[in-house]
Amino acid sequence: MGFIIALLSGALMSIQGVFNTEVTKQTSVWVAAGWVQLTAFITCVVIWLFTGREPVAGLMQVTPKYVLVGGIMGAPVSYTHLRAHET
Repeated sequence: MGFIIALLSGALMSIQGVFNTEVTKQTSVWVAAGWVQLTAFITCVVIWLFTGREPVAGLMQVTPKYVLVGGIMGAPVSYTHLRAHET
């Protein structure tokens, strides 16, 4: 099952790269990165509404707290991913 998930992940990342490159060409890297993050957030919220709905307050129980900054890394990850596809 892990192998299938890895293949699906790679395929989705490739397709996403093509789409994001086109958005970047027509706008800018930061606009495209922002769009990627916004649409990912909306998708997560919609999926959360239709699944188990674990309480968001559970984030306050996460320790150590510094691991919560992982989401902040999404912006530079998107930026570098988009820049890599530009060249």
